[in-house]
Amino acid sequence: MPVTIPDFAALAAGDVVAEQSFALTRDTLVRYAGASGDFNPIHYRDDVAKAVGLPGVLAHGMLTMGFAVQPVVDWAGDPGRVIDYQVRFTRPVVVDPDLGAVVSVVAKVGQLDAEASVARIDLTVKLGEETVLGKAQARVDLSARG
Repeated sequence: MPVTIPDFAALAAGDVVAEQSFALTRDTLVRYAGASGDFNPIHYRDDVAKAVGLPGVLAHGMLTMGFAVQPVVDWAGDPGRVIDYQVRFTRPVVVDPDLGAVVSVVAKVGQLDAEASVARIDLTVKLGEETVLGKAQARVDLSARG
């Protein structure tokens, strides 16, 4: 099936190109720990997290960063089109043992480089009303060569 590339010429700064929410559970964290090899107990044990002064078990930062860019990858149609991705971690994602956590992502066009056909996509990543990733930005090559 051919991949559809977003039409660069149809984009404008401020356009919302993707929105998605991600539900995290303790099971999600254990699975990520196994896949990543990061078995730091602050990601699955409340007693350890509290002993080091944390409010509870935290999602892995790289897990949060990874799922935050997924709506952009889906929109772009090809992960290879994401040529740069950077975030600043501003607040941890605490995953409640019973309720889990739901993180929402809104991806908007922040800037367009017409000469290169590259869109800077700004991500707003929140847990409830709290921003968890600051200055989260992906640069996406939407040129024919992409």
